[in-house]
This record gives sequence, C-alpha cells and structure tokens, in this order.
Amino acid sequence: MATYAIGDIQGCYDDLLRLLDAVAFNEREDRLWFAGDLVNRGPKSLETLRFIKGLGEAAVVVLGNHDLHLLAASCAQKIANKQDSLLPVLEAPDCDELVDWVRHRPLFHAEHGFCLLHAGLPPQWDLEMTQELARQAEHALQSDDYVEFLKKMYGNKPSVWSSRLKNSEKLRFIINCFTRMRYCDAGGRMDFVNSGPPGSQPKHLMPWFKVPGRKNLGMKIIFGHWSTLGYYEGENCYGIDTGCLWGGQLTALKLGDTVERFSIDCPGAKKPRKSYEDDAKSGKAKLTLTEESA
Repeated sequence: MATYAIGDIQGCYDDLLRLLDAVAFNEREDRLWFAGDLVNRGPKSLETLRFIKGLGEAAVVVLGNHDLHLLAASCAQKIANKQDSLLPVLEAPDCDELVDWVRHRPLFHAEHGFCLLHAGLPPQWDLEMTQELARQAEHALQSDDYVEFLKKMYGNKPSVWSSRLKNSEKLRFIINCFTRMRYCDAGGRMDFVNSGPPGSQPKHLMPWFKVPGRKNLGMKIIFGHWSTLGYYEGENCYGIDTGCLWGGQLTALKLGDTVERFSIDCPGAKKPRKSYEDDAKSGKAKLTLTEESA
C-alpha cells in the first residue's frame, strides 16, 4: 500500500490520469492525497471532480481557493460567466451532489507523520491550534447556513493572527491561511499582492515557511497553491504545485520514511500572465480569477 500526495490539478484531468499511470496507482491498495484546487481554469473540472469523488476512501482532499470559488459560484451562478471553466460543473445533473461533496472536504489533514494543506500557516500556530482552527472553519462550511458564511468569506483583513479576533474575522483569516497564503512578514502578517518566486517580493516579506521561530516548524507539511515557487523541499515542507495548468508539471510524492518524487510534463491549458491581478487588491472576489490566485 502506497500513499501519493498530488499537487494542484485545476481541471487538468487527462494529466492526472497520466500521472496515476506513471506511479502505477492501484485503486484497491493505494491512497491519494490531493493538495487542493481540483477545479477551475483547466478543461475538465467536472471529470476531475467525478473521478476523485468516485475514489471514495482512497482519496483525501483538502480545499483550495479555487474549490471555494466553486462553492461560491454554486450559490450565486452570476459569479460564473460564459468563459468560466466551472460552468460544466454548475450545469451538470449531479452538480448538487458534487458541490455537497466538496463542501464536506477538510482544510487540513494529518496522518502518518505528514500534514496536508493547500497554502500555508501563520507562525503562531502549532499542530494543536492548526487542527482546532481548521475544524472551526470546516464546521462553518458544512453547516446549514454555509451560504451566509460564504458571503463573508472573501476579504484581506484581518491579515495577522490574534486570539481576540471576532468570529467572522477569525474564520476569514483561517480560510485565507489555508487557501491563499504565500508571503508574510516576520510577525506573520499576510501579503496578498506578491505571488512571484522567492526573491521577487519586497525585502520585508518572506515565504511563510521561512519565518524564523514558527511554531509549526516540527510539522512535516505538504502544500500546493504556489505555482511560481515550483517544487520545493526545505524547512520540513514540500511544495508540490509545479504548474501543470501553466505548462509545467504535475507532481506526486510517494510518502514514507523517505519521500520519492514523480513528475510528468504537461502541455498547459493556460498561458502564464506576466502581471498578476489578485482579488486581494480590492478585498473582493473577482468573477474571473487570475493566475495570482491559482
């Protein structure tokens, strides 16, 4: 039995199947961990969702920002325009079933000495706090009034953790950490503008996993979200968004006492943009997301 952690797919279903062939995935014996962003922008979000959902207990999925965008769009379809790659999902006869399945995926998973999340963690959170705060946000997403929560989910503030945050602010901060975080300052204040590779950011910022003294340093963390970072291994972290959507690679890590990397080259469903426009700049959700939020 093997466990493979797989980076952002974003609807690139055919590439996912090629990667599973490359690792000789056995659905009866092996498990797959998906680091979020199953959908959006790629050509086959619907097929991707149906396939991974159909894996049942063989698949562990944590939510990414594009998965949350699907939830928001399912509640207000005016969010999706005619060019939105989520339309096949929203118009599918099993849309409600798929969306409900997505809504009940976690933000964080820990097992066998590894932790899985989509984006990042602030330096103030240790494992116990991370698990507790993930549960609080998951409860809001899975509750009967989740639509009201989704209406308050988008925004860039607060940008730094405090135990004194009010409930809606705390939940927004939790969501932003797990699904949007890349850079922050030494105190953990998140930046939502810069998305390029390390070295391109202002001097006061650093990748979240580089913050000195972070309380989650002892956690072995697998994350996605940061395509311009590429594959990364260091600080007890593994970054596995290798830019499949943009013509890079799709990566799987075989987890164990040693970690083995498998990657396949991808044709790319989208061309990378030279400049980035994040929904973070306005604090509002964009109807059509840009690469920065990929």
